[in-house]
Amino acid sequence: MTCQDTSTYQDIRYELTDRVLTLTINRPEQRNTVTYRVLDELIDAFRHAGEDEEVRAVVVTGAGRYFSAGTDLASRDGYNATADDFKPLRGGTRDVGGILAEIIYDLPKPVIAAMNGTAVGIGITMTLPMDVRIVAEGAKLGLPFTRRGIVPESCANFFLPRVVGIATAVEWATSGRLFGPDEALRAGLVSRVLPAAEVLPAAQALAREIAENAAPVAVALTRQLMWKLLEADHPRAANRLESLALRAVTGSPDTTEGITAFREKRPPRFTQRLADDLPDFYPWWNADE
Repeated sequence: MTCQDTSTYQDIRYELTDRVLTLTINRPEQRNTVTYRVLDELIDAFRHAGEDEEVRAVVVTGAGRYFSAGTDLASRDGYNATADDFKPLRGGTRDVGGILAEIIYDLPKPVIAAMNGTAVGIGITMTLPMDVRIVAEGAKLGLPFTRRGIVPESCANFFLPRVVGIATAVEWATSGRLFGPDEALRAGLVSRVLPAAEVLPAAQALAREIAENAAPVAVALTRQLMWKLLEADHPRAANRLESLALRAVTGSPDTTEGITAFREKRPPRFTQRLADDLPDFYPWWNADE
């Protein structure tokens, strides 16, 4: 599928620095509420990120004081269910937020959510297939779907119980109540709570640490082993896949470089590319249509 020119995005910013891609939802006047155009541009941006060898890690944030106040309920391009010409799922058969979630889930690169302010609805659900979430002090968080007469989307019913456990997931999703960063931290939804001004720098610092020190093939394999093995029913499944991966990477240029750099006490210079050097068994999973 041909990707869009990233300079033509209207509602997100695409900024690549030091092999870290920062994607910013850029609708601050609308509290970064999500429309179909925002989703389309994020989908396209993540496809770019997956193909670009210069991208080693991705950070997602929001412009201004909000991460995202959820779906735009007033826009013709949002979820204005009271409009005469409104069509659920944009007239299609699949939730577009779920398509974005699947792309992030299968991405061979780590994704960090820099939740710089309030995040509700899809402002939370879009982050669930991301690997790390850092949230601002004082942010309001919530999943108010049932209070609007709808159900959680963006594959949240798959991801949320896996991230915070079934009891917390059901409580949050059925009550639709707001909760704060400290509760999110206790539940494991976020890994850190920081002053708002420190959220994006912290996320970018973590992304740079990965980009500068970790081999991209090893990162891709590790990320997908951990996510996909959540569905395994026995540790033997992990043993089989880990054994395949170890056989595939042992003796590779990046393994040799990683060990040599460690012995020589210098930063590694990894040269292998995802497009050329992922093992033949990758990807080993198949989604049901």
